[in-house]
Amino acid sequence: MNRLLKLYCIGCATQYAGELTNLAIHCNIPMSSDYELFEKTILEGGYLSDSNLDSCRSFVEMGKNEGLEISQVCEILVSDNFVTREQIDEIIARIEGGEGPPATDENQEAEAETGTVEAKPQAPPAHEPSAKEAPPSPTVTSPPPPAPAVSVTINEGDIKTVPISAPGEGKAYLGSLLRQCRAMGASDLHISVGLPPIIRLSGEIVRAEHDALTAEQTEAWLREILPEEAMSRFREDRELDFAYTPDVTERYRANAFFDRHGMAASFRIVMERIPTLAELGLPAELSKLTDFRQGLVLITGPAGCGKSTTLAALIGLLNRSRKEHIITIEDPVEFIHHSDQALVNHRQVGANTNSFSAALRAALREAPDIIMVGELRDLETISMAISAAETGHLVFGTLHTRGATRTIDRILDVFPPKEQAQIRAMVSESLRGIVSQQLIPDRDGNGRSLALEILMMTPAASNLIRDGRTFQLRSIIQTGKRYGMRLMDDSLLELVEEGKIYPKEAIIRAESPNLFEKYSN
Repeated sequence: MNRLLKLYCIGCATQYAGELTNLAIHCNIPMSSDYELFEKTILEGGYLSDSNLDSCRSFVEMGKNEGLEISQVCEILVSDNFVTREQIDEIIARIEGGEGPPATDENQEAEAETGTVEAKPQAPPAHEPSAKEAPPSPTVTSPPPPAPAVSVTINEGDIKTVPISAPGEGKAYLGSLLRQCRAMGASDLHISVGLPPIIRLSGEIVRAEHDALTAEQTEAWLREILPEEAMSRFREDRELDFAYTPDVTERYRANAFFDRHGMAASFRIVMERIPTLAELGLPAELSKLTDFRQGLVLITGPAGCGKSTTLAALIGLLNRSRKEHIITIEDPVEFIHHSDQALVNHRQVGANTNSFSAALRAALREAPDIIMVGELRDLETISMAISAAETGHLVFGTLHTRGATRTIDRILDVFPPKEQAQIRAMVSESLRGIVSQQLIPDRDGNGRSLALEILMMTPAASNLIRDGRTFQLRSIIQTGKRYGMRLMDDSLLELVEEGKIYPKEAIIRAESPNLFEKYSN
């Protein structure tokens, strides 16, 4: 088996130490290679561009400090586009032969003078990195530190702005801006031609104090973080989902797209570590959703309401408490779960699989106990998720719907009318719970409060779904508080009475706005 195929085997397997060690022994990959020779070869051998050296060095240092095998570090660098598999093949060959880095233009002259080493051609430069996916730091249990206070200025026309600083010399402008957004506690960054960078703070749009971006600037910023292959695919498809991780402590979910002015992009800032349910302000009753051995659990709500974060907290709880196999299917992968009690495999649509439905179909042959689907987008994906839940797997997924009733109706509506009766019966038997959530700006403007609707499946709820009487589920939720259920209106009312949100914010999100009339005067 040649070295490139060996490394490909690693890429198709898992990144974690125990399994990789077994795989490496099976494939006859040297697992005790000299880290110093590896570091010297990859950093001094002309494989990296100048802008990549510092980032790559931090990944190699992390691997050395955390006891990762060189094969694991190689897979990380390949998957994050620091180097190609062909270049890693050459690097491994040099390590096995004890040759060290290939001669560059600078050391060729020195070697020619000494006559000690024959000059070798320089390797082709690697592409710029895009998504740096490194093994996360060990899980910690202390709550995340509060975001620093941000000075927001209100200009003429009620336009809010926030100051930003230019990056240091030689630093990537977009990377610096993203780090500043993370430091100020922002959730998103948007870049568009003809506007300054737009930052979302506490759910509200704020403009950075920056000149309007030109088409050339937005393209240059995207080229800072995307390899040429990804840029080519972006130009061809006119849109691109990807994850960007410039450092082991930073991760961003991103989408680049074209609008009428040129290139644009939106970046979601992913939390530095996996939060717990308590840290997110979620009720302890939600932990019951991780007690099931099979079934379907759905996290729903509008875009930007924290569905992925809630899902990550639930998967994190499963990872810490159950000795089982978890497969996540996402586009792109957001939170990285380092295997704890469970074995976790992350699969990214586009990079590791062709589609959600294809990955779900394959997962049934990969012996998982728990499957997490980043988004139930279409008929085939929803159908496969329901089938997986029925065949003995615990399946978690998200939907862009509001409320338990709308969620079930949305699932049924994607199927042809002649199949809906059968699907209704399947959902009534496999569904374990629905969590619908919204994030509402606080009265003080310094954050957002979480409002929840929770449906826990009971025999009565199951019968209503089977009989097509989903409109009566509200009464089941209303009378099911002892099971941890709650209506969205009750959650909103609680926030209003506690003085956390304005009544007008609750009214526009409530199913029964008249509940809040007495508070709006």
